[in-house]
Amino acid sequence: MVFPHLVTVLVEHVVVESGVLRVAASTKDGTAAICPGCGASSTRVHSRYGRRIADAPVGARPVLIELSVRRLFCDNSGCARVTFADQVGGLTSRYGRRTPVLPPFKAYLNARFTEAQGQVSGTRLFLEIQARGYRGSRQVVSKHLAALRAGTAEPVRADIPSPRKITSWIMRPPVALTESQDERLLQVRLACPDIARACDLARAFADMVRHQRGYLLLEWIRQAEQDAPKPMKGFAGFLRQDLDAVTAGLTLPWSSGVVEGHVNRVKTLKRAMYGRASFELLRTRILGNGP
Repeated sequence: MVFPHLVTVLVEHVVVESGVLRVAASTKDGTAAICPGCGASSTRVHSRYGRRIADAPVGARPVLIELSVRRLFCDNSGCARVTFADQVGGLTSRYGRRTPVLPPFKAYLNARFTEAQGQVSGTRLFLEIQARGYRGSRQVVSKHLAALRAGTAEPVRADIPSPRKITSWIMRPPVALTESQDERLLQVRLACPDIARACDLARAFADMVRHQRGYLLLEWIRQAEQDAPKPMKGFAGFLRQDLDAVTAGLTLPWSSGVVEGHVNRVKTLKRAMYGRASFELLRTRILGNGP
């Protein structure tokens, strides 16, 4: 997983603003937390507060986690602490944690090395990835380049899900995903802001369809036209052209599904009998058979 420490929190959305990948998340309600003063567990929430945590870059993008953290009551009357802050292992408990050094930048280094056919300065590459968020030492970069020149560098592996699989994860309700599928989708969202935005918009549209919330359609179109990937912008434009009809379809209880079913039945009969029977027989079968 890209960020293992995000497994235990609720990721609300992922966006790119001014070149920074921002992850909005919150600690989960209903889970017990341990008071660091006495060791007693508590689920009684006092309040929440926000923390901003710089994390490892994804590709060339800096990452900022905006985390909403619970402050809980300690119910142990003998404890000196009245309240205490929730901790997330590997995240809030290590606020100043060191960014993973080279792995996020290996793909870039390998591409630049291949492009230059090995004739590239280690110092230059160090400065390039440093500008992209690298915070490690020059020696680590030099060691990786030496391994590339010797042909002993471990290849950068990328287990990329197929578009069909990603689409299936996006279109299912979040509660229907397994833990593994949810983790994989989160990896994809973090790696590709366009997919993250498309996922948010697709799920919002699916919610409108399932719950007949046509009154939200116009706002959905505006959001899609503002910052959605190009194919989704085009879809939003087509919806705007027939706004009244689509709004009615997402609001009213009536459906043309029965009519469409009859049309499909007639087409099936015609194809089955084409060139083998007369019009009169076709008419008899259509009028004589129910839906």
